[in-house]
Amino acid sequence: MFFSDKTYQNLTPADFQIGEYESCSFVGCNFSNLNFQGSSFENCTFKNCDLSNAKVSGVSFQSVQFESCKILGVHFNAANPFLLEFNFQNCQLDYSNFYSLKLKKSIFQKCKLLEADFSQADLTGASFSGSELSGAVFDQSNLEKADFREAINYRIDPEINRIKGARFDIEGLPGLLGKYGIKIG
Repeated sequence: MFFSDKTYQNLTPADFQIGEYESCSFVGCNFSNLNFQGSSFENCTFKNCDLSNAKVSGVSFQSVQFESCKILGVHFNAANPFLLEFNFQNCQLDYSNFYSLKLKKSIFQKCKLLEADFSQADLTGASFSGSELSGAVFDQSNLEKADFREAINYRIDPEINRIKGARFDIEGLPGLLGKYGIKIG
C-alpha cells in the first residue's frame, strides 16, 4: 500500500494501515503500542500524536518531523538505519533508545529525554537545545559540534565521549565535570 500527500487525523491502531507513506501528516493520532513493522515514512510529519511503546523494527524514517508528540519507550535503534533522519520538537521521549544510530544533525529541541539511551550514537552536529536530559545515557557517543545550550540535567563524561566543538552553557559545567567531585560556583 502506498499513500502520498494525505492528512490523517485522530487515527487509532485499528485505523492504521501498514504501508509506505510519503509527504503525509498525522495529527492527533493515538498509535501507542502499535506495531509499525513493514511501514516506511518519508517527508512525513507527526503532530500531537501518541506513539508510546510503538514497535518500529525495520521501519524506515526519512526526513520525518515529530512535533509535540508523546513517544515513550520506543526502540528507534531497531528502525531501518538506511537514510534515517528525524527531528523532534517539544516531544516527550522518555526511555527511548537511540543506541548506535547515526543521527548527525538531528534536532531534539525542547524535548524531555528522561533516561533515553544514546550510547555509541553518532550525534555529530545534533541539537539538544532546551531539552531535559535527566538520566540520559551518553556512553562512547560522538557529540562533536552538538549543541547543548539551554539543555538541562545532562551528565556527559568527556573521557568516554567525543565532545570536540560541542556547545554548552556555563550552567552546564556540572553535567560535564560532576564525576570529578569538584564544586562549581
